[in-house]
Amino acid sequence: MKVGTDGVLLGAWVYLESNPASILDIGTGTGLIALMMAQRSQAELIDAVELDYDAYIQSVENFERSDWGDRLFCYHASLQEFAEAIDEKYDMVISNPPFFNSTYKELPQNRAMARHTHSLSYNELLESVEKLLSKKGHFACIIPFSEEDKFIKIANQNKLFPNRITRVKGAVNTPVKRSLLQLSFFEKSIEVTELILELDRHVYTKAYKDLVRDFYLKL
Repeated sequence: MKVGTDGVLLGAWVYLESNPASILDIGTGTGLIALMMAQRSQAELIDAVELDYDAYIQSVENFERSDWGDRLFCYHASLQEFAEAIDEKYDMVISNPPFFNSTYKELPQNRAMARHTHSLSYNELLESVEKLLSKKGHFACIIPFSEEDKFIKIANQNKLFPNRITRVKGAVNTPVKRSLLQLSFFEKSIEVTELILELDRHVYTKAYKDLVRDFYLKL
């Protein structure tokens, strides 16, 4: 489970102005986003859930080695199992969910599981978020732009409404690739912005560098 741009973007982009006391990272992988939440917030409780065993072990190790190990805990379970077993309500739920609809055969099994919507559909994800999110909480995720309308429709069915949307382009003249979404149970006007990552190959825009510089040793 390598660190990817999507996870870093999401962890850096999400608004934490509500000062969440508790945060849940769904499908934490190596623990990247949970660790970013620990670095960015004062949340006393930061839980993560991960289905793949090897990734779970690595996330636990990364949590223990970090400066925030006393605030971080990872559960080895599917989201569906976790949502059934946990009564906790979280002020912030965040996820870089699986979204590849390609077949499994081209990927190792663990990577396919992490990337494939068959292991966690949008319906299952959003139903669980509705159960786990506090009434005034926020849910943030990153998805393919092509899935944005479908995802928001399913979110609405689960009483979740987008408050912020940032559409991400790799470069100025390329199509929008990703949508960063922050949702809540409150329906209000949506803040819509665009983020371009590169001016040229490996020449990053100021907006992108300003967003993620706290999480890279070199940028």
